[in-house]
Amino acid sequence: KEADSLEQEYRIVGRLSDIANGKNAHGITFQRYVLRSLLQDVIDAANERLIVMSRGQYRLQPGERSRKNMAGGLDLEIFDEYSGYARAVATLSGGESFLASLSLALGLADVVQSYAGGIRLDTIFIDEGFGTLDAETLDTAIDTLLELQRNGRLVGIISHVEELQEHIHACLEITKTREGSSAKFVLH
Repeated sequence: KEADSLEQEYRIVGRLSDIANGKNAHGITFQRYVLRSLLQDVIDAANERLIVMSRGQYRLQPGERSRKNMAGGLDLEIFDEYSGYARAVATLSGGESFLASLSLALGLADVVQSYAGGIRLDTIFIDEGFGTLDAETLDTAIDTLLELQRNGRLVGIISHVEELQEHIHACLEITKTREGSSAKFVLH
């Protein structure tokens, strides 16, 4: 009786272990399942901005798994509303990729903030990427960042793109010389 009881308990624990380690119908570990759920929250938050910044053309979605392995399940695709098809995010142009990355970063900040019990993430720094944007998309990206600023976040932009100066009124300009770098604060 004791052996039968232990064997039954072993089967239950063994089955739970198999499921948690990806030996299940979906071929996905419990850890990846939880991460995919969190990723979906980030995607949802990111899409709120990406749809606006891409003027309704793009939205992110979880990627289709091409093979069932335990390492899969966290891929992203971009759905193009104009063509009606999803494709790999690697196929985006430089400017489109920048908008998707910016949307994901902001979505991640929103999700972390909402999960952190009221802790606010008030500062974001963006390093480059603006040089890949056409004038209209640059304006859209700047409008998004200015909206964040109006909502109380500090937005720092690290860039060499001169067109940003007409939108950014307070700058810390770094100049590289043979003697080293110098910095000056400039108001535009």
